[in-house]
Amino acid sequence: MLGPEWLDATFIIKAFVGWIGPWAILGVMLVIFAETGLLIGFFLPGDSLLFTLGMFVAIGETNPAEGVPVPIWVAAPLVWLAAVAGNQTGYLIGRKAGPAIFNKPDSRLFKRHGGKAVTLAQFVPIVRTFTPVIAGVGKMNYRHFITFNILGATFWAFGITWLGYFLGTITWIQDNIDAMILVIVFISV
Repeated sequence: MLGPEWLDATFIIKAFVGWIGPWAILGVMLVIFAETGLLIGFFLPGDSLLFTLGMFVAIGETNPAEGVPVPIWVAAPLVWLAAVAGNQTGYLIGRKAGPAIFNKPDSRLFKRHGGKAVTLAQFVPIVRTFTPVIAGVGKMNYRHFITFNILGATFWAFGITWLGYFLGTITWIQDNIDAMILVIVFISV
């Protein structure tokens, strides 16, 4: 792990399972929400958390000793919901708190390529935190934003969580989770 232990996805999920048992998914949702929607969450491990969650669901690590397992068909939609809600919150923060910074009629960032930026930013750590806020500050059309927000969050949350679920049953990946997370972050960037 490159950073502090408390930012390690494995540590986070195991801590949530230990603290709140079968409700650990709510803790993971909170982290995803903060990482995608609150400016203070830019340092949180979204990609690696989703992959690790999928892996832990596959191998049964999300179950407390006496608890009920969290199935992937519950976990993936819940983290998707957290990502969409986080992006919406970021957009509203930008819309309400920030002045219009894209007031030139030929502004290219969100007027011409805003949908692509919102969708693709979901896959880039740190950028995914700030893009919804910038879209709100720039007064990107809300209907346009929500469409591409849902598209990006769907591919990101479902894709990476299910990838962890399917690959997480492979022993080599379980034994080399740090390397896998680095590969995922590298591919995302």
